[in-house]
Amino acid sequence: MNAYENVSYVMEQQRGYLSSKDARSFGIDNKTLQRMASSGKIERVAHGLYIDSEVFPDPFFVAQYRCPKGIFSHETALYLHDLSDRNPLRLMMTIPSGWNSKLLSDKNMMFFYSEPERMNLGISEIETPSGAMVIAYDIERTLCDCFRNIEKLDRDLVLIALKRYVKMNTRDNAKLLEYANAFKIRDIIYRYLEVLA
Repeated sequence: MNAYENVSYVMEQQRGYLSSKDARSFGIDNKTLQRMASSGKIERVAHGLYIDSEVFPDPFFVAQYRCPKGIFSHETALYLHDLSDRNPLRLMMTIPSGWNSKLLSDKNMMFFYSEPERMNLGISEIETPSGAMVIAYDIERTLCDCFRNIEKLDRDLVLIALKRYVKMNTRDNAKLLEYANAFKIRDIIYRYLEVLA
């Protein structure tokens, strides 16, 4: 198997993606990836991340690769959890307080900060519409985050999401109120739940 065939084989095993780091572990050097990208056989979608030219890049997967400390949250997480039909105009992620990156100036993304002790509260793995797995907050944490930052979000979209949540068989009101308590918004969430119940 020559170098190009090796890249194609590895990409096929990884849903069309290959990072420079993974490439090295398969004995593929950066020069091979660069040559294949210049000839159009593969495409560079982020620093150190390549995709098969036949595959359409998944914006959620690429964003998480570019921002590995980020967790999809707010309106983006609502969309990933099927609580919103609106494809996000900007991808929203929560990052640790004090973290800095050139991504913060990316107009296609919006960032929220979290204190370290709450950063991992409600993390879940979720499938994107194209089938990639990414990290996002669970539904209950997402709803709490949305109500904490409702002035920065689309209020109607958040309220529709809560209405959808109330109708779900899998909802966990106890977990929602536990998170709301941790974020000191229990009264607000409780009031909305009473109105919608």
